Amino acid sequence: MPVNSFDDYPLSWKPDLSKMAGPKYAALAQLLEEDIKSGKLTAGTKLPPQRELADFLDLNLSTISKAYKLCGQKGLLSASVGNGTYVASDAAAETVLLCGRENVHIIEMGAIVPSVTCNLMVKQYTESLMKRPDALQMFSYGAPGGTKRQRGAGVTWLRKSGLDTDGEHIVLAAGGQNAITAALGALFKAGDKIGTEPVTYPGVKTAAKLFGIHLLPVRVRDQEITEEGIRYAIQNEKIKGLYVIPDYQNPTAHIMSLETRKMIAKVAGEEKLLVIEDGINNLLEENPLPPIAAFAPEQVIYISSLSKTVSPGLRTAFIHVPGRFHERLATALYSMNISISPLLATVSAALIEDGAADEIVAARKKDIRERNAVVNRILKEFVLPGELTAPLRYVRLPEYFTGKSFEICARQAGVEVYGAERFCVGNRIPEKAVRISVITPPSLEILTDGLNRLKALL
Repeated sequence: MPVNSFDDYPLSWKPDLSKMAGPKYAALAQLLEEDIKSGKLTAGTKLPPQRELADFLDLNLSTISKAYKLCGQKGLLSASVGNGTYVASDAAAETVLLCGRENVHIIEMGAIVPSVTCNLMVKQYTESLMKRPDALQMFSYGAPGGTKRQRGAGVTWLRKSGLDTDGEHIVLAAGGQNAITAALGALFKAGDKIGTEPVTYPGVKTAAKLFGIHLLPVRVRDQEITEEGIRYAIQNEKIKGLYVIPDYQNPTAHIMSLETRKMIAKVAGEEKLLVIEDGINNLLEENPLPPIAAFAPEQVIYISSLSKTVSPGLRTAFIHVPGRFHERLATALYSMNISISPLLATVSAALIEDGAADEIVAARKKDIRERNAVVNRILKEFVLPGELTAPLRYVRLPEYFTGKSFEICARQAGVEVYGAERFCVGNRIPEKAVRISVITPPSLEILTDGLNRLKALL
């Protein structure tokens, strides 16, 4: 037993290992994970310094370090230089945000899934392609990074966003998530740190955990990443990259200013920082701003998926990749996919070449405008102001709710929404907020019903 008495010492966590079997570090990590997931240790709780916990448990410091490291690799803890170790804000939150439930009594406003109406044109193009003499080839293996024609369609698509690139800098992926995962796996290694906004897309979090990459929140002001925040994270946290969603940021729906885009490009060039720019929502804006990649094409991996703008079932994303990273990213995509689907990539290219993709985007924007008008009318006291073509909105809650508790209450009322805890990075206390999908309910009537149920709770 330790010489010092800890009976009255204010440790935030006093684990009892007396009934645990196996290696002490594994038992300690298991207890820590259980206490976090059960809610005994809440988000943002500062854990005891490793030396103090080692003294309390009469264990070697290395045992405590290994236990903390294990839980850190699982995304349960967040540590920063000189600031200690905390329970991560999203440690007990579900990070899989995909619509797939078959409960007809739930109005889905959590997962962001475009309505199927515009898929009619996609279906027609697919049927016409099936009549071509070479149709059987579309069910074989395709070129790993896409054919010349498909990459050319990608060039056309990215130029609509304001990025002037060429086919030599384009590779295709099986959707945006596939592209993000490949970029992380190819261009970073276990233990690397990547900066993000304090709340961000959960898909990048699950991909980072897969590779043992740590995400760290970068300081923001008025929802904009700051230059001092990026430089601080580079110098003190040693981040190797930055992941951002400049257009209709997920979950806040904020649009990054042109000044901030140029600033990120400037800092990335000066500091040799690799930026992963997720442009999935760019073309939903009325007048989209140019991407960060337009100002620093050699420092930015730019990803543009068709999921939210054309059709999620096409599973097609175009990636602008700087020349020095091309082979590594292409190899990662080959390792993950062998090849993209020739059928889906050919349909995507045809839709872009013929202008049909532009018609679908216009139709989707018209539908989203009508839906946001309803959102603004019903939830005007709670919803964050946003552009009318935003596919998602951020709802601030009364003080007596947390995002997680409101999520549970909403589900009991028959509506699926996602609490802010799911999107948090780091260790700050999550906002009292939820994200709602504007585009997922199949009709305006069902959207209105769902919004009225949420308003009744609010």
